[in-house]
Amino acid sequence: MSRILLAALSLALLPTLGAAQEGLPAIALSGEDGTTYSLTLQILALMTALTVLPSLVLGMTAFTRIIIVLSILRQAMGTQQTPPNQVLIAVALFLSFFVMQPVLSEIYDGYAAPYLDGQMGAEVAIRGAWESLSGFMLANTRQNDLLMFSELAGAAPYESGADVPVSILLPAYITSELKTAFQIGFLLFLPFLVIDMVIASILMALGMMMLSPMIVSLPFKLLLFVLVDGWALTMGSLASSFAGAL
Repeated sequence: MSRILLAALSLALLPTLGAAQEGLPAIALSGEDGTTYSLTLQILALMTALTVLPSLVLGMTAFTRIIIVLSILRQAMGTQQTPPNQVLIAVALFLSFFVMQPVLSEIYDGYAAPYLDGQMGAEVAIRGAWESLSGFMLANTRQNDLLMFSELAGAAPYESGADVPVSILLPAYITSELKTAFQIGFLLFLPFLVIDMVIASILMALGMMMLSPMIVSLPFKLLLFVLVDGWALTMGSLASSFAGAL
């Protein structure tokens, strides 16, 4: 886990290439190409990376699909705020790291570690890391979504996945994740909906109109979920639903 976190942070904190502006205090941090970075630009790059990092975690990893499915599952069980939002986010984040472990390990071993050791330039490291991450995104993006955004952008069909630009891959990937998440959520919702309908029919047949079916069906839904080991099935199904990861 520590290597995965280090890989994600090292990618976010890779400094952008560029010469220091005149008038800014510079520190003797010269790379192989003779570029000097000023202290002000380093702090600006760091703050920018920390600002963009949450968006990268949300939109370019497995987090979106997982958190949506878990939210739909909680609503289907009718447990209101149990588990709370903080727990769902933590579960989704840790499961996302588990799913993304091969990709992040490849990025760290192949690009982040050599860059930190001074064996690779920043531009080469960023390009290689993006190729690894885009491979995961392309494997989980529907071709119809790629074609739709390509047509909207007025771009010609691409010969390979490596030719797809970032401006098209990102919206296509997030659109595919949303569709997949709602499809999985629909399948999870069905058994709980059947229990609600059965309980409501029984209460109506008994003439107990004033008793809420949701209150009566909640213990049965929790019992069913525990008996089938629902959390393990849900986590396993979510982890195996990603292509090009595990």
